[in-house]
Amino acid sequence: MPNPLKDNRNWLAVRDRALVPAGQRIGAWRDWIVANDPVYAAARRPGPAEKIAASVTLVLILAVVLFLALFDWNMLRGPIERWASAKYDRQIELNGDLDVNLFSWTPSAQIRELRIGGPDWARERDTLKVDDLQASVRLRSLFAGQLEMPLVAITRPEVVLIATEDGRRSWQLNPDDPDTGEGMKLPPIHRLVIRDGTLSLTEQRRDIQLEATISAREGTDGEAGFMLDGRGSMNGTPLTLTVKGGPFINIRRDRPYGFQATLAGLGTRLVADGSITRPFDLGQFTATLSLQGQDLADIYLLTGITTPNTPPYRLSGTLTRDDAKFTFADFSGRVGSSDLSGDLVVDKPGERRRVDADLRSSLLDIDDLASVLGARPQVTPAGNTVATSGTPGKLLPDAPLNVERLRTMDGTLRYRAAQVKRNELDIRQVDLGADLKDGILNLDPVAFNFNRGELRGTAKINATRDTPYSAVDFRLRGYPLESIIPARGGAPTVTGSALGRAQLEGPGASIHDFADNSKGTMSLVVPQGRIRSAFAELLGINVTAGLGRLLGGDESSSEIRCAVADFTVAGGVATARTFVIDTTPVLAQGTGTIDLGAETMNLRIDGETKEARLVRLWSPIVVQGPLTAPRVGIDGGQVAGQVGLGAALGALINPLVALLPFVDPGLAEDANCGALISSAR
Repeated sequence: MPNPLKDNRNWLAVRDRALVPAGQRIGAWRDWIVANDPVYAAARRPGPAEKIAASVTLVLILAVVLFLALFDWNMLRGPIERWASAKYDRQIELNGDLDVNLFSWTPSAQIRELRIGGPDWARERDTLKVDDLQASVRLRSLFAGQLEMPLVAITRPEVVLIATEDGRRSWQLNPDDPDTGEGMKLPPIHRLVIRDGTLSLTEQRRDIQLEATISAREGTDGEAGFMLDGRGSMNGTPLTLTVKGGPFINIRRDRPYGFQATLAGLGTRLVADGSITRPFDLGQFTATLSLQGQDLADIYLLTGITTPNTPPYRLSGTLTRDDAKFTFADFSGRVGSSDLSGDLVVDKPGERRRVDADLRSSLLDIDDLASVLGARPQVTPAGNTVATSGTPGKLLPDAPLNVERLRTMDGTLRYRAAQVKRNELDIRQVDLGADLKDGILNLDPVAFNFNRGELRGTAKINATRDTPYSAVDFRLRGYPLESIIPARGGAPTVTGSALGRAQLEGPGASIHDFADNSKGTMSLVVPQGRIRSAFAELLGINVTAGLGRLLGGDESSSEIRCAVADFTVAGGVATARTFVIDTTPVLAQGTGTIDLGAETMNLRIDGETKEARLVRLWSPIVVQGPLTAPRVGIDGGQVAGQVGLGAALGALINPLVALLPFVDPGLAEDANCGALISSAR
């Protein structure tokens, strides 16, 4: 239980030790002022001098008040015009009356016929013309260090905005100030009225022309609020922009201001429904953003963000702005026939824009990814994407890379596809990474996981040149041969795993141009495997054994001791340096070229059996024609020569001698597989 007696003793101690001495000191200080301070004495007992000074001060105050009340503010128009024109290096005029009302809790000003001209390079069009401008401020908030405007009323404003290709902007009053990307910060406006406003925008870099009307009115009906309605063109195609906001009545700093915005052009449509977090800091807002269109690359002209070419897309997520930083978080949707989700951050920490993206797909259509690499997407009636090179009969895409867009920004990208729809290459997963800085794009990793094996590598694209210069280094590990060579008769033709590497570099605006100008090396190695015995015999053109087994349905197999194809590449032409297929019955060696630019091949394979055969055609296998549909056959001229020789011998000597040209002594030996594989790596 509390002890009242003890509490009372504590209070008395505090009073005696602290409060009484403090009161005594204050009383002593008061007595000293009364006795010694001349100002206090003059105020208590003013003399003639003090009375005169007080009267003069009062008169001056009254005079200032009377002067301000009767002053013709139009007399300041000239000095204001000269000062503003000199400071902002453009013609600024106040051609109408200037009225100021200072004696109010909401001081106000009214300007008529205001004109702000354009900078030196755009003097033919005024940046702003206003017939009448009225504004007021709340005095009590101003004394508290906050600016609030009870009223802003603008009649017939005409705004002209011009942006040049080199980045100059007519509306920047101080062009030397760095562009930080932060939004305009306005004070809270409780009543906004705009009558008959117009806005004209010319953006030369993206070829944008826009004419818009602007209005704002207060009230509670459906017509109240802010409205911007624009129509124009971008790159010669129609462009529309609509921005709607609610009325400004009773708006507060802590109450978000809602808005809706729609931007459509180039087959792309962006819709934002959100709110400005702190009115009216335009650098702070949150909105639900939905965008859809035919190609994500088209949003560069609308937003200035470089994106790759894609099939038709539809995405939605939460867009947040924090001054120069935009975050498109937790978005999801579809690109082509693939799903896509992730997060995107756009920032401007310095002079350059930066974009960082983390993207994911649960199920990827590989044709959609091919579109990103430059292939031309086509959407089937079933909704699937079919990607082509853009040129009939060609494999490599010829769509050029836009190097100018890569130079405008920096950033990173990570993309992962957990699963891939069934495809001819049997790709199961995809993992891609990219880093872009100062016009140089590094791709690392570039990884494709197959049912067995993977393709992994890196690529570097230098886009600082007019024609980009690229270098690639890709390694293939454990890729199953049965995924390359189709089965026959229900049984695999070849089994085993392939290893490979491609190291190429060269100039080229597209993948096709890069291949056409590339230099480097390409190699493919099969350390071991098995091949249908019939086909192994046919490598040596063994008619008796090969065709007999093939036609007889023989499904037995022979060992592939090793297979090595090693090419040097110069000027886009790959020339075989080593081309060996060593099987148990046959050793085959090849020569020839692959033209990467023309996408054709001309290869010759000579086979030698390792055992004596009675019947064998001494003729090489030839593989010729386009990469998309090569022709496989034998050299008919050499076969004809052998047959002719056999016929002549048969007629002159003995019919049995006719078989001699087809007898193979079987002198081929096993290849040194270890040495061949080491040289190819």
